[in-house]
Amino acid sequence: MTTTRLTVAQATVRFLAHQFVERDGVRTKLFAGALGIFGHGNVAGLGQALLQDELEALEAGREPGLPYVLGRNEQAMVHTAVAYARAKDRLQAWAVTASVGPGSTNMLTGAALATINRLPVLLLPADTFATRSAGPLLQELELPASGDVTVNDAFRPLSRYFDRVWRPEQLPGALLGAMRVLTDPAETGAVTVCFPQDVQAEAHDWDDDLFAERTWHVGRPLPEKAALARAVEVIRSARNPLLVAGGGVHYSGAQAALAALAEATGIPVGQSQAGKGALPFDHPQSVGAIGSTGTTAANALAREADVVIGVGTRFQDFTTASRTAFQNPDVRFVTLNVASLDAAKHSAVSVVADAREGLEALASGLDGYDVGDAHRARTAELKAAWDATVASVYARDSAGSTGDLDVQPDQNQVLGTVNELSDPRDVVVCAAGSMPGDLHKLWQVRDAKGYHVEYGYSCMGYEVAGGIGVAMAAEDDARHGAAPRDVFVMVGDGSYLMMATELVTAVQEGVKIIVVLVQNHGYASIGSLSEQLGSQRFGTRYRARTSSGRLDGDFLPVDLAANAASLGIHVVRTSTRKELEAAVLDAKASTESTVIHVDTDPFVDAPSSESWWDVPVSEISALESTQRARGVYEQHKARQRPFLRPSGLKPSEKN
Repeated sequence: MTTTRLTVAQATVRFLAHQFVERDGVRTKLFAGALGIFGHGNVAGLGQALLQDELEALEAGREPGLPYVLGRNEQAMVHTAVAYARAKDRLQAWAVTASVGPGSTNMLTGAALATINRLPVLLLPADTFATRSAGPLLQELELPASGDVTVNDAFRPLSRYFDRVWRPEQLPGALLGAMRVLTDPAETGAVTVCFPQDVQAEAHDWDDDLFAERTWHVGRPLPEKAALARAVEVIRSARNPLLVAGGGVHYSGAQAALAALAEATGIPVGQSQAGKGALPFDHPQSVGAIGSTGTTAANALAREADVVIGVGTRFQDFTTASRTAFQNPDVRFVTLNVASLDAAKHSAVSVVADAREGLEALASGLDGYDVGDAHRARTAELKAAWDATVASVYARDSAGSTGDLDVQPDQNQVLGTVNELSDPRDVVVCAAGSMPGDLHKLWQVRDAKGYHVEYGYSCMGYEVAGGIGVAMAAEDDARHGAAPRDVFVMVGDGSYLMMATELVTAVQEGVKIIVVLVQNHGYASIGSLSEQLGSQRFGTRYRARTSSGRLDGDFLPVDLAANAASLGIHVVRTSTRKELEAAVLDAKASTESTVIHVDTDPFVDAPSSESWWDVPVSEISALESTQRARGVYEQHKARQRPFLRPSGLKPSEKN
């Protein structure tokens, strides 16, 4: 056995540089690099190791084993890593390191986002001294009842795998455990390995086998025959079936298999936020978004469906309209998912398998099955009506007429302008506020990777950082022969103010993004929701405080365009649709990043989804507006369903 003497941090960097992933015979490097911000907890450990890796690579005339990118905010770095992983169908990831204390705990929000969205990211937070030689340290948490708890223990419930390397000998087991989870489609999410700052710098003699190239094979679990037979039996009994496509369709590369099944059977396909684009918008069986932010077409079919087939979806509350979307009294569920947790929801006939393999198996089992002319005609009619709605909303000006480009656009028209002027392969990125819902129902996706909205955690501040991750993935794909993509980051002023600083990282790395910054003068989404719930938009508008003590004065004199320009990025101000169109075309023609600032009317809503989202309203109130809202709430609440009857039972077999 041969050994190499390295610090724990140096060994970690070398190990990560030699990890590969393989699926369907295609082998790629697992880690694209490391994002990091250094402080006293990691600058002399992981920071020194990344520097050494970079200098050794320069001397040898090769790329670093783990290329380093400096971020501006620890949470944002995790968002960038997560967005990259999603754009790469979870087959590549980034490591993210931060210093002990607030640097590391700033990553907690990113960890939650990654795990909720089932996306791989490796977090390497620095920790307190293993030897406790200098305790209590700056930024160390002291608990009277425990001596071994640090602030990093907060990562435990947010991580799919958690470990702490107290001794060098523990490193191989921790790293191998981390790789197992990162490359498991059913188990992946945030993986956290904590590194005490003294251990990072400690030297050890490592078995060289630790640094050998290691390939992690991402399998495609096949459906169990009996489960598949049960699913086929239920689907064949359906007269008005509906398929709900989730993110798993994208991650398994199952778009072609989904299209083949839908075309052969005529089953219409609604799509969750993560699943949007599983079929292009103009596919005959694509009825668009489903649920609280869905299309009227998908939601009408959902209300009528006697069998709902979920593929790669976790049936989040927006997807099910808080369990009010499926109103057929005899509705049954069939769910295909690589994760058993998701496959069993709603008392479904559960098929645990890879989405592509499962769809192909279902297509074989359903050979000869067709929904019939009536259901196909119903699908086409509803789809055509919604497409006409989108066309009218995109074309309408602020006065309600069409064709006038010299007026201030509303948010729907901003989305329409970008949608129509972007190329089919371009990507739209969003996460929070009113735009995710509007994008879900209105955006017409033409390419499977053209829609990237983070709606598992709907995290304000994700947009710019996530857009950088998507753009980095697109640039990497282009280096390997793929056609280029522009990345459009759609962000409202509220979310922009949460985390705009990563614009500096885009400039630093020469990563091109086009940020469409919509000035709503407040929280447009929550303002609208507040009004619906009887709370009168309280605390949602950016206004000056008046002598009454309320925030009901003039708009704040905040210049977000000037703010963006101060960060070194090119900025264009627009106030009309004509100016917006010109700015979008110029930004696409440019090789550099651009922020397009757009003033809009925040009180023009997108067309109704004819759906609902469960947000409780005060049961008692002195406000008449709240009393009215409570009455509406109780009407919707009465339509919620628990879906407890086993879906394998036929309607005639009910008790």
